[in-house]
Amino acid sequence: MEILHNILNPIIPFLLPLGILVVSVAILWACYWFLIGRYPEVGNERKFPIQILLMVLTVVGILAIVMTLPISEEARSDIMRLIGIVLSGIIALSSTNIIGNLMAGLLLRIMKPFRTGDFIRVGDFFGRVSQRGLFDIEIQSETRELIAIPNAYLIKNPISATPGSGAIVSASLSLGYDIHHSEIESLLIKAAERSGLEHAFVHILELGNFSVTYRVSGLLEEVKGLITARSNLYKSVLDTLHTAGIEIVSPTFMNQRRIGENEKIIPTFTKKVSEKESVEAEEIVFDKAEQAEQAELKEEKLINEIKNLETTLKETQDEDKDKIKQKIETKRARLKAIKDSESASDTEIKTPTPKKASKIKKTDESIKE
Repeated sequence: MEILHNILNPIIPFLLPLGILVVSVAILWACYWFLIGRYPEVGNERKFPIQILLMVLTVVGILAIVMTLPISEEARSDIMRLIGIVLSGIIALSSTNIIGNLMAGLLLRIMKPFRTGDFIRVGDFFGRVSQRGLFDIEIQSETRELIAIPNAYLIKNPISATPGSGAIVSASLSLGYDIHHSEIESLLIKAAERSGLEHAFVHILELGNFSVTYRVSGLLEEVKGLITARSNLYKSVLDTLHTAGIEIVSPTFMNQRRIGENEKIIPTFTKKVSEKESVEAEEIVFDKAEQAEQAELKEEKLINEIKNLETTLKETQDEDKDKIKQKIETKRARLKAIKDSESASDTEIKTPTPKKASKIKKTDESIKE
């Protein structure tokens, strides 16, 4: 008995720290399994806040173990000081830009000024968000370039995001004082409506020395076609004004040829040479951003469906559980397939083949199904 007491006596003071260690590991494992382990296909965008939580819990667990160790207060203070020095060294050795971008990324996820697939303008940069990382975001510009913008830059500069509910598309032009503004306004509104815009309106921006500056605007409900809609508006304005016999030239227009007093500078309308199937500009320019947005929407939908099925599984009878389990496995396989396709698209961006303008809209409808 005395031998057993002598063996256990040195161990007893370490039981509390050992218990805290076991509890900390159990909590970390439970959090990881419940939040990540059940959904291994979930992307980094969703894993990021969970990883931050696990890191904080790990630090708290280490501090709790140190506080309960059977050592003197002086030794405990030295260990706590050592931990502080290590953490400070990590922060000091790391670039301040890295820490700043990381904290800015956390703030952006709390504020949520935009999401993947949105059109944003920050400083001189404009494009669709194709990826959101820990330290930067990636946007796809109008020239199909992939631009990485640090999160700290986003925090320091105003962010202009186009809402998914619709965007205003505008076109500005200057016309002479010899044409009454009411005639111009009606023609510009007609041009905007012909281009596919809703609720068109016209503003007079400036009364210049030689011309009046007009701006016609309209609501575009399908914001993914923003670039094409702007081009269509410009073409519609040209066609409408030229058809009405209105010149779109400055009153100070000069040319090195003699023209008649009643002759107007209006190009002759020609029919399209070919009726071949055209490619929407957005399908080529913002292909990666479009794929990222569609994948994120599908992931959200599948994850919510899996959670609902798991809740239903707990409440159903035994004869229906097999069917629900099969549905859960099927949806998890679809979720994994989406994740695999995202990984493949990161290494290779394929140029889409020519397709009709309604293709983007069809893709949106397939998500709702």
